[in-house]
Amino acid sequence: MQIHAIADDVFMVSGIASNWTLVREGRDLTLIDAGYPKDLGAVIAAVEHIGNRVEDIRGALITHAHVDHVGALPQLQEIHRFPLHAHEHELPMLRGEAHEQATAADVLPQCWRPRTALWTLTLLRAGALSSIRLPQTQAVRTGTALDLPGAPVALACPGHTSGHTIYHLPRAGVVLTGDALITGHPVTSRVGPQLLPALTAHDPVGLYDTLGSIAQIDADTLVPGHGPVWRGQMRAAVAEARASAAPVFTRPRP
Repeated sequence: MQIHAIADDVFMVSGIASNWTLVREGRDLTLIDAGYPKDLGAVIAAVEHIGNRVEDIRGALITHAHVDHVGALPQLQEIHRFPLHAHEHELPMLRGEAHEQATAADVLPQCWRPRTALWTLTLLRAGALSSIRLPQTQAVRTGTALDLPGAPVALACPGHTSGHTIYHLPRAGVVLTGDALITGHPVTSRVGPQLLPALTAHDPVGLYDTLGSIAQIDADTLVPGHGPVWRGQMRAAVAEARASAAPVFTRPRP
């Protein structure tokens, strides 16, 4: 686990194989994503490291319902019950009624690549095969400041999943992009704004197109779901990601 102070009272935590974020206002916390199931101890340790308690969490925001971003939430809820929020299109996955995540059948044919094989082993150890159900999750309100510490603004960015959502912290100039725009991943040596491999996306073309929404955000710090923090304007991050995107992400135009 590594904790990175991104801005005043904004902390990105790097867990086993994904990032999550803590936003503080006074003594109150907003948790954004929560890593794999095996990241539970790291989530708690991160909260305590910055001088807080799990009981200070006032709510959790979910970028999307994949196990590497919601894995620790069921166990955290047993310690301290707090509201969970996600886009309405993610709720069927969180109830177990839909599935929009790469399966073993998608990943295993790629495991002849050493990087992919090592990544697969890591995520299996992290609890990637766990079945996560969070039926109590509420639909998040998009486009306006939420009544949570840090006043985050939820913005729909579908593609990686149908209801993938990013969170803007206007006061801090920070955008939490989840898996809509990352800066690094174990399956590639590249570092910098980029898209996840197409096999991880429910709608790869939609994922590419949603970058336009990110480019319009007025912020200078990008906190991704995978990879290090990136500093710069969002339009520059999007331009770099588009330049590096594989052709599979593009849609033929009329």
